[in-house]
Amino acid sequence: MRLAPARDAKQDRDGQNEGVSIVAGSRARSGPDSHQQHQRTTVIVAGLLGLCAVVEVLARQGPTAPSGMYVLLLCLLGLASTLPLALPVPLAAAVMITGAGVLSLAAFDALTVAGMAAQVAVAYRLGREWSSPAAMTLGLPYLALTLLVGPNSPVIAPLLAGLVPVAVGTGIGVRVRRDSAERQAVQDAFVGTVLENTARGERARIARELHDVVAHHISIIAVQAENARLTIPGMPSAGAKRLLAIGDTARAALTEMRRLLGVLREDADGDLVARHPQPGLRQLNGLLDEARDVTGAGARLILSGRPIPLDSGVELAAYRIVQEALTNSRRHAPGAAVDVELRYTATDLRLLVRDNGPGLPVTSDGPGHGLTGMRERAAAVGGQCRAGQSSVGGFLVEATFPVDHRTLG
Repeated sequence: MRLAPARDAKQDRDGQNEGVSIVAGSRARSGPDSHQQHQRTTVIVAGLLGLCAVVEVLARQGPTAPSGMYVLLLCLLGLASTLPLALPVPLAAAVMITGAGVLSLAAFDALTVAGMAAQVAVAYRLGREWSSPAAMTLGLPYLALTLLVGPNSPVIAPLLAGLVPVAVGTGIGVRVRRDSAERQAVQDAFVGTVLENTARGERARIARELHDVVAHHISIIAVQAENARLTIPGMPSAGAKRLLAIGDTARAALTEMRRLLGVLREDADGDLVARHPQPGLRQLNGLLDEARDVTGAGARLILSGRPIPLDSGVELAAYRIVQEALTNSRRHAPGAAVDVELRYTATDLRLLVRDNGPGLPVTSDGPGHGLTGMRERAAAVGGQCRAGQSSVGGFLVEATFPVDHRTLG
């Protein structure tokens, strides 16, 4: 017990590492594909803008076309102001596009619309992918050109001097939101794994304490019953048989408790018994055989209707209700015969457990919680359960469970 806090601290550290690895693994799986797709899209956009820039330059030439070298130079500047957008390094692309744009405005007082679009796009990309605040200075060359040329500066220069910082700021805002979302995802994953590991550790602690305390007392019951059967001289055979049944029941209870605790604690130690499936209606015959061996009274299983497959939770609830009803019958009506009836219909399963004992009305569970537990088990799977005196005598437990048609073949 003293090692539990250190163990929980180790689970917290493991939970933190697990939370970070979950997000990192997710980003590693989706990151490369997304980046490659984005890069391909950028190359296509850059190529289309370059083509548009060349077409625009050629379309601007009137009937008195200048020399071919002049047109070629304008086409090259148009390409230089658009194609670098495809470069994988945003800073290099921004510097080249900005330089080509400023040169085109300073030398020819013109910049293609495609070049302006590429300038705004590369400014947005620089703000989104480059963490340095220096990205906000990308519009300064256009501002300097406006101030140096004065009133004769082309209108595009002051326009870009204002648009470029806005595009950079928009990209920075997108990057900040993206980084914040990633940090929040890491934090959520960390908190989730810490809570999960804390709950797992608490379940393990409860399981250990139940196993250490309850298992000890049940083991003592089994040992004392066996010692009493073997050491008391002259004991009647009926008494020895009852003591043997007590020991067997205690050992069975110990085995089932360990099995349930093995399910409860996900880090079950190797000394616990192997896990087994939870019981269902197929195990009712064994349950009735055990009841007959313990009490010596009759116990019958009656089936009516066509048996149909049921959800495992329904079967487990029905099994536990029969088990509790048999226990109550042994306790309050010893020696009474018990009938367990399963009535199958197209819409539900009706379970009846009836004994031929005194059948006194029960208004509460007394010191135990058996009847309440039966009602809760039935309600947990959408059914109902009631218990009381039977109209033909004896005590009756009646439960109804709905049939989930999705389980039918």
